[in-house]
Amino acid sequence: MRGHCILSHGFESGPDATKVTALADAAERLGFSHERPDYTDLDAMRHVSPLGDVAARVQRLRERVRAATAPVVLAGSSLGAWISGHVSLQAPVRGLFLMAPPVRLNAEHPLEAAHVPTSIVHGWDDELIPADDVVAWAHRRRATLLLVDDGHRLSHHVDASAHAFAALLERL
Repeated sequence: MRGHCILSHGFESGPDATKVTALADAAERLGFSHERPDYTDLDAMRHVSPLGDVAARVQRLRERVRAATAPVVLAGSSLGAWISGHVSLQAPVRGLFLMAPPVRLNAEHPLEAAHVPTSIVHGWDDELIPADDVVAWAHRRRATLLLVDDGHRLSHHVDASAHAFAALLERL
């Protein structure tokens, strides 16, 4: 086994979502094990915040990273990207793959991440996270960045996202 990928879905999505399923298939083809934690119960906790229980999402992912028996690569979409970056500062990871990353979840919570090989896929027309903000964040880190003609959900670029993820895994 080359490593273990933990794939975190976005807010109000799920572990069987199209994008994380495509990433899981790419990981498997390249000899990586993978898992897709389910955060839907935490997303439903709107009484905690408009984004559900983000702290519990972070804790759940941190526990999965610590339980892994092979080197870990974290991947996530939107809120899943944000928690992946956050957890990468708290536990060792080999790489990060971020789709539509909220570089500023809000004013108090910018996206921070370990300095490991990082690839990003983001839509030029993302209605929630301006592409210019993601370009600036990626530039500071010298991350690999694929900008596509799509919106926040990247629904027209699932295959391109899976190919970009595979390219990151192959580099590791």
